[in-house]
Amino acid sequence: MTIQPDFISTLRSINQQLTAQKFKTAKEIAGWMGALQAQDYAMSKWAFGIRLPDSTEAAVNTEINSGNIIRTHLLRPTWHFVSASDIYWILELTAPRIKAALKSRDKQLELTEAIYKKSNRTLERLLRDGNHLTREEVMQEFKRAKINTAENRGSHLLMGAELDGLICSGKQKAGKPTYTILEEWVPKHEPINRQESLKELALRYFKSHGPATIQDLSWWSGLSMSDAKTALDYNKDQLTSFVIKDNIYWLAGNHSVPVHVTGEILFLPAYDEFLISYRDRTASLALADNKKAVSNNGIFYPVILQNGQVMGTWKRIISNNMVTLTNNLFRSASLQQESAFLKGVKRYSDFIGRKIKLF
Repeated sequence: MTIQPDFISTLRSINQQLTAQKFKTAKEIAGWMGALQAQDYAMSKWAFGIRLPDSTEAAVNTEINSGNIIRTHLLRPTWHFVSASDIYWILELTAPRIKAALKSRDKQLELTEAIYKKSNRTLERLLRDGNHLTREEVMQEFKRAKINTAENRGSHLLMGAELDGLICSGKQKAGKPTYTILEEWVPKHEPINRQESLKELALRYFKSHGPATIQDLSWWSGLSMSDAKTALDYNKDQLTSFVIKDNIYWLAGNHSVPVHVTGEILFLPAYDEFLISYRDRTASLALADNKKAVSNNGIFYPVILQNGQVMGTWKRIISNNMVTLTNNLFRSASLQQESAFLKGVKRYSDFIGRKIKLF
């Protein structure tokens, strides 16, 4: 296959459903993508919205509140949204490696196995029989149970319960995420073996995120390079590859010609998969602009995208029913870009159902 370097970002835009969109629900998007990073809760809803034509935040909220999509710790040790249909097998595959990576910090915080067991017992008592509690409510109950939550211990205890498959996200309360018992919220599915899980996770990644390298797969999934290579080998009959500057890129299907360029401007959310899911992001983000879009401590700012290239960053300030949007363009925009810019702002305004003031 012959692919020019400039085409990588265009193909990724299509496969990540930013252009040429083909799904109608957030659950379908989550299933296609495998998982979407979601530590910025409000922004992670827009990660679905920008991939769904004519979607609204209310529609995404409905899917959260019905248990179609689940927010929990998967892959790398951070929050992700995942389809309810996939949570069990992805959790079983990736949780052991995350737990191993957290042991050193657990030791520093003096979080012993006995403390985790006490925490899990407390959570099970609190959340059984369909209870859904916010983090603040859980922390109050931990305090009553004399469980130390200082110095971020509470976050570790909740993450540990998620990785154990005890709890997951539940129905929202006043717009805030909650926790509930996983097995009550999502009926348990027939388990699949590790080989099948490795194969499926890698195939999902290259279908939805390709073109990508094996290093990208390892970074995104949290799998060791050895497991990533094994997972790739399981799928080579379903993937195609090409080489650019000694890097081997893999993707599903045969995209041998460049696709059309729309000129559409997209306001991507913070931590969007389009950037964060690759170890090497230079196909879309110039090295000279990297520090403007990604902070030194790993915060991925919301970015403005056109034709697969990051052209600036944006942020929002919400006050009552008004949203103020500011932007920082890396280079001056043309008149044509300004028109596309306004369309991108309107799309976000329609999603959140609020007027937007540009500043």
